[in-house]
Amino acid sequence: MARLVDLSALHRALVRLPGYEQVPLGALAALPEKGLAHDHVQIAGTRALLRVPRQSQFDFSARDNLAYQKACFERCQPSGHTPALLGVLEPSDEVPMGALLVEHIDGVVLSLPGDMAGIAACLAAIHTLPLPLEADRPPLQEHREAVSGTLAIIERQTLGLAQAALDREAADQIEKELAWARGFAAEAAQWPQPLALVLSDTHPGNYLRAASGQVVCVDLEKAVYGAPAIDLAHASLHTSTTWDVDAAASLSRGEIEAFYAAYLDLLPPAMREALMPWLLPLRRLTWLRSVTWCVHYRVESARARRRDKHLAASTEDWSTEDVDAALTAHVEGRVADYLDPATISAIRAEWLGPARLSF
Repeated sequence: MARLVDLSALHRALVRLPGYEQVPLGALAALPEKGLAHDHVQIAGTRALLRVPRQSQFDFSARDNLAYQKACFERCQPSGHTPALLGVLEPSDEVPMGALLVEHIDGVVLSLPGDMAGIAACLAAIHTLPLPLEADRPPLQEHREAVSGTLAIIERQTLGLAQAALDREAADQIEKELAWARGFAAEAAQWPQPLALVLSDTHPGNYLRAASGQVVCVDLEKAVYGAPAIDLAHASLHTSTTWDVDAAASLSRGEIEAFYAAYLDLLPPAMREALMPWLLPLRRLTWLRSVTWCVHYRVESARARRRDKHLAASTEDWSTEDVDAALTAHVEGRVADYLDPATISAIRAEWLGPARLSF
């Protein structure tokens, strides 16, 4: 059974916002499901879109999750490459996770590899925004220790490794990468690296190309102050470029290197120089974060959906209950590919052996 958005409840909350009092219920239309974390509702006659969370991928309560997402949109907006924030519907009995009212971007799904340069320009515009004073960065998290912080996420996601029914060869390869990551984290703690506003979830399905040709990132709820190299990796790994059903493509080595070159050309020289040593090791770590999420999803998706989310301390919920069957099948197909030992081996060749990437 597909998950249904309660348009009547959303409408009752929407008309309490100044400027939206006269919007009729019939103007609200749920868009087709594309992701696991949000529903989207278009409002006819306006340039607005309701972005309705289903869960918090940061393990937040409903209210904290919405406050965090609001801050993400506000901090990214000066880049000119993200939608404007227009309003907030607070969590309630009727709208348990609340919703954000954001600018509706009139654009099309990206086409790869042609739009990778547009992603590079979008990320460079966000990464080069001035850093706020440290006291002004909350509620956004600060991942100054990006390696150890990412490793902590990876370790949490591997708790279900034994229950995920992996091929033995796949599990062996993941365990080898885990051993490398633990050693790298111990070494990297001594090395400074660039800190910037980053998006964390940068796969190509999270962007649209506007009529102007500009690439706009529309999925911002995971922004943190952290490592730009993680955004670059997540935008161009096989586990990202083949995730979205409409924007899927597997990039060649040359296309990956061209994407990095396009991004680096847009940076101030000092930032570019500081970032270079981190590009390949953080690509490796980001892939491990993605593939262990697949392990986590395979275990957690079998659980029942959580209820009363507006009262819960944590709203993380990967249950497939009430999720569109076609979307579930697509996600499970992607997870199966990413956990296939041949796929894992092909991706690891980007940093192991004679054909490793060069930046």
